[in-house]
Amino acid sequence: MEIQSAFNVGVQSLQKANEDVYKAAENIATSAGLAAESYGVAQASNGPVANVNEITKQKGDNPVNLTQSLVDLRVAEFQAKASVEVIQSADENLGSLLDVTV
Repeated sequence: MEIQSAFNVGVQSLQKANEDVYKAAENIATSAGLAAESYGVAQASNGPVANVNEITKQKGDNPVNLTQSLVDLRVAEFQAKASVEVIQSADENLGSLLDVTV
């Protein structure tokens, strides 16, 4: 693997992690917004406060799974950390190659 392609893979993976973070954050914000909007209005079968999935079903929207969004956020964090390590390794290897050739 060339050093340039290692940099490219690391940067592309970092960009993908960034996109995943924004997507998960948007889903979390949507879930929180639906819950706040429906608080006190929606009645759950077991009490006055409905959970997010019940509120979303009552609204008729596609349900957003809050737990899955939090897991996706955490996975994106680890993906970003791994990408940074790839970039750092490529940088160190390039530095070593330059030191050897000089």
